[in-house]
Amino acid sequence: MAPDPNGSPVGTDPEPGAGARPAAEWAGAGAASSNAPAGRAAPLAPSRAGRVAVLFAALTVALVALLILSVGLGQMGITPAEVLGSILRRLGLVVLPGPTHPNAESALWAVRMPRLLLAALVGAALATGGVLMQGVFGNPLAEPGVIGVSSGAAVGACTVIVLGLNTLGTWTAVAAAFIGGLITTAVAYSTARQEGRTEVVTLVLTGVAVNAVAGAIIAFLTFLGDTSAREEIVFWQLGSLNGTRWEHVLVAAPVIVLGVAAAGLFARRLDLLALGERPARHLGVDVERLRIVVIVGVAVLTSAAVAFCGVIAFVGLVVPHLIRMLVGPGHAALLPASALGGAVLLLAADLAARTVVPYADLPIGMLTALVGGPFFFYLIRRTRRGAGGWS
Repeated sequence: MAPDPNGSPVGTDPEPGAGARPAAEWAGAGAASSNAPAGRAAPLAPSRAGRVAVLFAALTVALVALLILSVGLGQMGITPAEVLGSILRRLGLVVLPGPTHPNAESALWAVRMPRLLLAALVGAALATGGVLMQGVFGNPLAEPGVIGVSSGAAVGACTVIVLGLNTLGTWTAVAAAFIGGLITTAVAYSTARQEGRTEVVTLVLTGVAVNAVAGAIIAFLTFLGDTSAREEIVFWQLGSLNGTRWEHVLVAAPVIVLGVAAAGLFARRLDLLALGERPARHLGVDVERLRIVVIVGVAVLTSAAVAFCGVIAFVGLVVPHLIRMLVGPGHAALLPASALGGAVLLLAADLAARTVVPYADLPIGMLTALVGGPFFFYLIRRTRRGAGGWS
């Protein structure tokens, strides 16, 4: 294996805590990074570029189709043509007939549309957070919950529910969840940091401890709460988009859109980090600073998502892994594709939550865990068979 200009063999990582990677992922990321001009990702090979273009087109079509289909399904059925007609009328184009039912417009724009838009935003945020965590930790099994963001947000929301706090009105629980997610991330990272550096293994173990403590606090709050508070805590922990309003979308959208867009700025450095910490440093990456910025960004993205809909599992774990199998490890394509994939997945899960059981709204987090858990077991077995496991 050829040494780099500073004498360290590229592709090895003698430093502890750098995380485990499939050999194919190391090679793919190294190839994408070593030939690229400094500051931007390498151009894709023609065959891979075509595959990426097809995937983006398919995900975009699926996203639009699911949005139009989902917004028309429910107790009051609205045809796709009527949905399109209503959307075009909002844009000032009278091309297709609008809904005929007198309450259809209200159901579309006051109830269903904000819910579906928030579902797409939350899915994109969680999937993007998963890609960033996997890139920083160097392990495809990492996801935002590793550092305790989701559990911290749950503690904040549950505290408000049990104590009956109403400082910010209906926004109190949302604000508490957002702050709780950021606090637990800060605690995990500051505990794992020593002498100006953070070992990945230490951070992961600290995250496990933070999650355990958060779980104990939630259990204690559940014990203290009355019947109504307990039901609300359980429902919040299962994840739900029920009751979403336009105000929620308008608050979450800027944070999530800017966060997902900013994630693309780290694609080149994450590709270099895939070579290992020492080679990445030799190639000009400030590894510690990159970790801090990315983890804070993931905390903001995840907190903004979880604050409005509760804990939704496996989106940040399964989606990036599946997209990586299709487009490879290069983050320039992986990040936006995962954002689209997360939006599609959560829209599909929300559609199932509203339609599987008549006149019932199932918790969306329960569905993602129910489907995502077995599917991820399958992905692990497939990867181990194909690459011989993670070393």
